[in-house]
Amino acid sequence: MSVRYPNGKVYQASISGNKSESEKKNSYSNRGMTLEEDLNATNTYYLERQIAVIHKKPTPVQIVKVDYPSRSAAVIREAYFKQASTTDYNGIYKGRYIDFEAKETKNNTSFPLQNFHQHQIDHMQQVLTQDGICFVILCFTALEEIYYLDASHLLGFWHRHLNGGRKSVTKQEVQEVGFIIPLGYQARINYISIIDRLYFNGN
Repeated sequence: MSVRYPNGKVYQASISGNKSESEKKNSYSNRGMTLEEDLNATNTYYLERQIAVIHKKPTPVQIVKVDYPSRSAAVIREAYFKQASTTDYNGIYKGRYIDFEAKETKNNTSFPLQNFHQHQIDHMQQVLTQDGICFVILCFTALEEIYYLDASHLLGFWHRHLNGGRKSVTKQEVQEVGFIIPLGYQARINYISIIDRLYFNGN
């Protein structure tokens, strides 16, 4: 099946998208889990314990070609994204709007800014302008390290790039302004603990 963006470009699945079983086994920490699956499990944990309501945003798709190999089955052959996606997740926590993007890289020393798109950057700026809590979760898969990076810092790195600066964020920069998120058992990626520290005095 081919899925296309609004501009007609064929969609290529990102690292955090659906993977084959063999690819999953080689994903970070070799636990057969993707970053997306761990975040979804974390959000389910938050929801079930009434900690926060955070969901992955659905991506609206327009189906344009369907084959019917049998009367009881339909196979989608071609579809288009109706609009460019913004960020991966949003919701509410302690009365504050939460909005974030999750990305992975196999690079050990830097995070390529090409993983982000201008419309996502614009969306993050709009959320910050409305006093929402906006951030990105960056996963260095080979190092098995996950970081919380406030969107305001990402915007700074993005504008540096637009002004002729480096096309990536060094891992050292991520460590200096971000926060590492240890992998847990129940809340696998407990990003709420970082939000508590930054916005709610650790409570």
